[in-house]
Amino acid sequence: MNAEGLGNSRILNAIFKPAGAIMGSRLRQWLSDPAKNLQGADLKPGQVVLEVGCGTGFFTITAAQMVGDEGSVIAMDVSSGFLQQVSKKVQRAGLDNVHVVQKDALDTELESASIDTVLLFGVIPFVLLPLGRLLPEMNRVLKPGGRLAIWLFPPLVHFWVPGVILRSGLFTYEHKKNGILNYRTSRI
Repeated sequence: MNAEGLGNSRILNAIFKPAGAIMGSRLRQWLSDPAKNLQGADLKPGQVVLEVGCGTGFFTITAAQMVGDEGSVIAMDVSSGFLQQVSKKVQRAGLDNVHVVQKDALDTELESASIDTVLLFGVIPFVLLPLGRLLPEMNRVLKPGGRLAIWLFPPLVHFWVPGVILRSGLFTYEHKKNGILNYRTSRI
């Protein structure tokens, strides 16, 4: 079964439901302000942003507001249950610049060099997203000089993930801001 098929699984969505409640809780917003995190990714008005593993949309609405009407956010996840929640939040916020899609991040089917910034917030490490396959796909969809912004959870993965990214040769380290690691594509 492919990742999208898994995302439609009633069993998997039932397992993800408690995690979704935690992801969107007021406690999480109090502990981790989405606007502050996204400022660490240096989002700008007019950008096209791919949010991989958007979950219940903790960052989606704020990211869409930051890129404004001239920009857009592609909120991608495999979980149909999460995507239903994101769609409802987008509708309530009255946003037209968010595209909610159920896709596998390892094969996004997005146009090459079409994205300004990819957000990988809390999705690394995840069993369905092996870095050896994820990084080339993210590099493919990013525009030359595009940004890969990563928030790592749990913090223990800080010891090995940055090294894997650099060894891929696809990205160069730029800076860390508000807990977000920022990389640029090696293509210019």
